[in-house]
Amino acid sequence: MPRGTKPLLFVACLLPLAWLAARAFGIGGLGLGANPVSELIHRLGLWGLRGLLLTLCVSPLAVGLRKPKLLRLRRMLGLTAFAYLTLHFLTWLVLDQWLSWHAIVADVVKRPYITVGFAALTMLLPLAVTSTDGWMRRLGRRWHLLHRLIYPAAVLGCVHFWWQVKADWREPALYASALAALLAWRIRRARMRRPAAVAATAPP
Repeated sequence: MPRGTKPLLFVACLLPLAWLAARAFGIGGLGLGANPVSELIHRLGLWGLRGLLLTLCVSPLAVGLRKPKLLRLRRMLGLTAFAYLTLHFLTWLVLDQWLSWHAIVADVVKRPYITVGFAALTMLLPLAVTSTDGWMRRLGRRWHLLHRLIYPAAVLGCVHFWWQVKADWREPALYASALAALLAWRIRRARMRRPAAVAATAPP
């Protein structure tokens, strides 16, 4: 992996946020449309979901290109996705609901997809907390089991997106299809590796 890849990736991860900030503050005549809060919530959530899918793309790319060093990029992509999704949630909580618990409960009852989205974010929280090398050493093999939570979190993220779309479901279907392909690749790879693992542990 060329030197400087991580700094460049970090800058690239921040570009969507910078673009949204420019639109929010009307820099260069830009704006967020007639409903700026709703647009901001939507775009932050969309970039969070994209970040999750990009994180899941790293392993297939590393295997297909035979570049295991690409796996070093997963942490940054995963944390970036979590940051966007946290901002997505906080924007809804503060700017849309104004921290009014009565309004929050009413919105959750009216829109069940909010509960699904919150469940996905809750699953990602322990992954973000334990993303350091220290936690990896402390948890050992359990670390890998814990970080498999990204799979159900990504599924719930796609469901959250799909449920909130009122008419045009093509975009959430595209994300759901991409996730299905990424999960299918992992299932196929696990099945291919299982016989080799059994053979390696079999008595001579």
